[in-house]
Amino acid sequence: MVTDMAFVAYSVKDVPRARDFYRDLLGLSVGESYGDHWVEFDVGHGTFGVGDGTPLGFTPGQSTGAAFEVDDIEDLRERLLAGGADVSELHDFPSCTTCFAKDPEGNRFALHQR
Repeated sequence: MVTDMAFVAYSVKDVPRARDFYRDLLGLSVGESYGDHWVEFDVGHGTFGVGDGTPLGFTPGQSTGAAFEVDDIEDLRERLLAGGADVSELHDFPSCTTCFAKDPEGNRFALHQR
C-alpha cells in the first residue's frame, strides 16, 4: 500500500542554476544537496528534487506536474516575473487561484493558493 509521497523530481542540465532559481525566486528551502549533480528542497512533508536525469531517460526541460501551495500567489507571481521567469496570468476557480510558470530550462510547474 502507498503510504506517502516520497518526492517529485525534475530533470535539469544546470543544477546550480536550478537550485538558485527554486531557492532564490520561489523561496524553497534547500535540504540534501549532492554538489552539482542533485539538490533537494523541503516542501511541507515532501521533497522536490532537481538533477540531470538524462542518463535515466528524463529529458531536461520537459518535466511537469509539480504544484506548490503558496500563501500569497499574487506576490510570488510578481517576484517570479521580476526575476525574468515565464509566468502565466492568474486563473481563479471556485476553490483556488493558480498560475503556471517555467524554470530556466523550461520545466513547467504551478503555483496554487486555496
